[in-house]
Amino acid sequence: MQTETKSRVDQVTSPAGHPVAVLRFEGDIASTSKDAVLGTYQALPKDSTRLILLDFTKVDYINSSGIALVIQLLMEAANHTQKVYAFGLSAHFTKVFTMVGITKYAGLFPGQAEALAAI
Repeated sequence: MQTETKSRVDQVTSPAGHPVAVLRFEGDIASTSKDAVLGTYQALPKDSTRLILLDFTKVDYINSSGIALVIQLLMEAANHTQKVYAFGLSAHFTKVFTMVGITKYAGLFPGQAEALAAI
């Protein structure tokens, strides 16, 4: 049974002093997660949000429709010249994200500290 996707946005500062929006996801990401994934991203102010982290630490499962939502988010971010980094993926989903080409649009890191250090 699919777990509802929850999301929230935190604002943090990179070690270099840059403001970063962190989209934290929880539960499963599937076709029913459009509001939680895309809606949360689209609510960010485009003019002032340049750096984005996607936190998958509390995500249990991502199906192909969920991966499509993440790709859509990354394409929109690229169109707005925003940089996106992701962290907290299981080894399996790190492999899947790499295989489908997500690494062309987002850096993948084990944890938040590593992702922030790359900014």
